[in-house]
Amino acid sequence: MYRIYWGHELMEYKMFYILVEGDNDTLFFQNVVKPIVEGKYYSIMLWRYSQEPKKRVENILKSIKARNADYIYVADIDRAPCVTGKKQEIQDKYDKIDKDKIIVVKKEIESWYLAGLDATISKQLGVSPFDTTDNVTKEQFNDLIPAKFDSRIDFMMEILKHFSIEIAKQKNGSFMYFIKKHDCKV
Repeated sequence: MYRIYWGHELMEYKMFYILVEGDNDTLFFQNVVKPIVEGKYYSIMLWRYSQEPKKRVENILKSIKARNADYIYVADIDRAPCVTGKKQEIQDKYDKIDKDKIIVVKKEIESWYLAGLDATISKQLGVSPFDTTDNVTKEQFNDLIPAKFDSRIDFMMEILKHFSIEIAKQKNGSFMYFIKKHDCKV
């Protein structure tokens, strides 16, 4: 943790770790979330946990806490019956995790991507607009990818170029919760 004196005010800047499930989450958090939280932290690290053994994740959590750093652990709700149930699953798996640091994405990160598209951009991309994306799954997202895109990643990158945080907050409850909980100024 660094302390910076600004006039008479002492500000503390911490490191911020974002533990994400996979590549699509990393891409989203790198391009959307990191820019809106950068001013709050002196360093932001993204770390993928999906292929890591349980012990390694526990050690990362322990190290983060030892550094007095801030963190979030992002997970899709998947088949859990509710957000509370998903958080409990994660707490049962990792002893070192704090319940209030777990962010549950409904339904999957792809729903957050689509949430950021307004009607005009959706049409330009060749996707029908959504009023809400809370229940969009990875499979539904894949079925929406227009043929004009060479790959899933190309489609995701194009979405990110046009992503609107304000629109996403209106279309996805778990994204709105995340933005409010982390006091993200947009």
